[in-house]
Amino acid sequence: MLDSLAGTPHRPSLVITRPDRPRGRGRRPAPPPVAVAAADHGIDLLQPERLGDVADEVASAQPAIVVVCAYGALVREPLVSTYEILNVHPSLLPRWRGAAPIERAIIAGDTTTGVSIMRLTAGLDSGPICRQEAEPIADDDTYGTLSERLARLSSRLLIGALDGPRSYVDQPDVGLTYAEKITPVDRTLDPGATPTELARRVRALHPHIGARIDVPSLAGGLGVQEARVFAGDGGSGAAAGEAGGPPAGVLGVKDGRLLFGASGGALELLRVQPAGRRPMTAAEYLRGHVV
Repeated sequence: MLDSLAGTPHRPSLVITRPDRPRGRGRRPAPPPVAVAAADHGIDLLQPERLGDVADEVASAQPAIVVVCAYGALVREPLVSTYEILNVHPSLLPRWRGAAPIERAIIAGDTTTGVSIMRLTAGLDSGPICRQEAEPIADDDTYGTLSERLARLSSRLLIGALDGPRSYVDQPDVGLTYAEKITPVDRTLDPGATPTELARRVRALHPHIGARIDVPSLAGGLGVQEARVFAGDGGSGAAAGEAGGPPAGVLGVKDGRLLFGASGGALELLRVQPAGRRPMTAAEYLRGHVV
């Protein structure tokens, strides 16, 4: 987003992002990507713990407009009332207000999502909209593939909104859903769900968070990076209940395929990551592990 704006007449005069945080196995402090991009473009940068700590610096910059994108914290008064603030949100508001709209759209089986450019208000993603466009969700989309397309769409819509004119329309009262933050519980694949539901969850959490299965025989569980509904002997169109996989919650092998039993069928694990190990294909995993 910042890369797109930097080469336009809307080049920011000031970038504000979150402080450096420990990352990776070494847990060494590292800057967020926006901070790196700001440095690359020679744009002034602030990384406060709280937005209120830099209110004077924002005022000194005298912004004609403020843009917020995936900041990760609520923007509060007096900033909301003082400036026209555009918020870039990757969903077709009012569907999927909140922290994880891309993940929740895939998990829910939505066939369409999109991007909304709205004016920030005190409510959670509830402000009036000035630009909105849909984007299809493909059957094989992951968070990674979908978020890349939505980022390109976001840049185009935001530049159009900044070019103006901006005419705001209140969000409708119907169709409201909330995209709650992804928790460790969301990561764990529930054998009580159907294979189709589990496959969507794996796609929704790849590659940034990652799904996992928790079975008694696996210390630390097993990360799941890629999976699909196991169709059994009935071919790719077989129903989940016809697959003939292991019981729900059990890892098993059939015809050389690594399976996880679910409600009405099985999930075929294609790429996994044992605790403390590198990612590997299911075939590689089976060569070194007894299931």
